[in-house]
Amino acid sequence: MPAFLSFLLFDPRLRSARIKTALVLFAAVILAGSIPGARAEVGEFAPGVVLHGLTYAFLSLLWFLGSTGSGPVRAAKTVLAIALMGAGDELVQSFLPYRSGDVRDWMIDVSAALLTSTLLAVIVPQHDTVRQR
Repeated sequence: MPAFLSFLLFDPRLRSARIKTALVLFAAVILAGSIPGARAEVGEFAPGVVLHGLTYAFLSLLWFLGSTGSGPVRAAKTVLAIALMGAGDELVQSFLPYRSGDVRDWMIDVSAALLTSTLLAVIVPQHDTVRQR
């Protein structure tokens, strides 16, 4: 199983698939959040901070591993993409009568992206170097 997981996360042939998966999952988050009452039901299991943090950290993981370039370049691309996704999420929420957009949620999204991409920028280049030997 570790070899299969390594293949899914690090194989360069799957870079575009990781970006596409992140976009599909983001669209699913937008759609699920647009269902009346769905957010309230999920909120019974986890607060918004946890939901936003984990969701956007996972999207950051996919985006970082789908990007190209050095660790810092990939991290910058990831933070920018997640900042735009989070802003889009809050914009959609602001148009729904039963939801509201919140800058604090967007800040949690960006913080999750910063933390995740920084950790990956430190860890992943070492992994790539080890695999090439």
